[in-house]
Amino acid sequence: MTQDTDNKTRYVTRAGDNIFSDLGFEPEEAERMLAQSREEMARADELKRQLMQEIADWMQRCGHKQLDAAKILHVSRPRVSDVVNQKTEKFTLDALISMATIIGKRIQLIIT
Repeated sequence: MTQDTDNKTRYVTRAGDNIFSDLGFEPEEAERMLAQSREEMARADELKRQLMQEIADWMQRCGHKQLDAAKILHVSRPRVSDVVNQKTEKFTLDALISMATIIGKRIQLIIT
C-alpha cells in the first residue's frame, strides 16, 4: 500500500520582532504580551541557573567528576557539562528539578 503525502510549502510568513504582532494582536496588546513573555522567560532562566549552581556545588562538594555525576543523575556526561556551563536553553525546569531531587535537594515552590 502506497500513500502519497503532499509536503509542499504553499505560503511562508516571515517572522517579525514580535510574535504576538505576527499573530494579529493589536500593537499595544502585542507589546504588552511580548514584555510579559520576556519577563517570564527571564524568571525561568534565573530559576534554572540557581538549580544548575546547586548541582555544580554538589559535584564540587562531593568531589564528583562529570562522568560520576552523570551516572548518579541518570543523564549523559555531556548533559552534566551543560549543567556545569549553565546552558539554560538546553533544559526544562522539570529536568533540573528532577536532578536536584536526586542529589537530595528539597524544592519548594511558592506562588504569591
